[in-house]
Amino acid sequence: MKLKVYPDKNEVAKAFSEYLKELLATTNNKPIHVALSGGSTPKAIFDYMAENYKESIDWSKLHLYWGDERCVPPTDSESNYKMTVDHLLSKINFPEENIHRVLGENDPAQEAVRYGKLIEQQVPVDEDGPLFDLVILGMGDDGHTASIFPHNIELWESEQICEVATHPESGQKRVTFTGNTINNAKEVAFLVTGASKKEKVKTIINEEDGFEKFPAALVAPYSDKLTWFLDEAAANSLEL
Repeated sequence: MKLKVYPDKNEVAKAFSEYLKELLATTNNKPIHVALSGGSTPKAIFDYMAENYKESIDWSKLHLYWGDERCVPPTDSESNYKMTVDHLLSKINFPEENIHRVLGENDPAQEAVRYGKLIEQQVPVDEDGPLFDLVILGMGDDGHTASIFPHNIELWESEQICEVATHPESGQKRVTFTGNTINNAKEVAFLVTGASKKEKVKTIINEEDGFEKFPAALVAPYSDKLTWFLDEAAANSLEL
């Protein structure tokens, strides 16, 4: 595990953008399969990349997927796909055929199956499942990641590529990657910012009592390539 701490969300955006650019530069023109997350931190990163990396990245090599998606139409303000379009894809020259969205407007259970099959067709696989080059994750104040929440943490152990999760308060359905899909990635990056996350960050990274009940604590890629990109507010309780 690598911990990278920056002064604020904007500096996290700059650092992660450079990290992604370097990853794309090491691929020898092979396709790169990356799973995105939603949330305010990716939004800042997409804005930064659209403004500063529009021409300097070969976007044609990048294939985009979503590690979780709300079961809403792609025009809905809650759609992670829409957020990515608004803050990145609409501002750069990105090949439409490289965008592999969750069809949030469809039946959740059927869509989880369809999206899993699409991933198997598009992403290289080994005996453990799809081999994403990078899975980007956020973490909620409750310690959830992707859309696996503490109350449905059993979804982490599913043998499926995707499952249907339910938000604990709103009851909203979501399609989410499972734990094996996340941990089988070649690299995993957490993007966590804000003071509201600091206690969970401390509990999970220090493996304090009860840490296993938080889905974010179960992220342990088989490749051992896990990087936490934190701002100082989120890392405030850590002894660095």
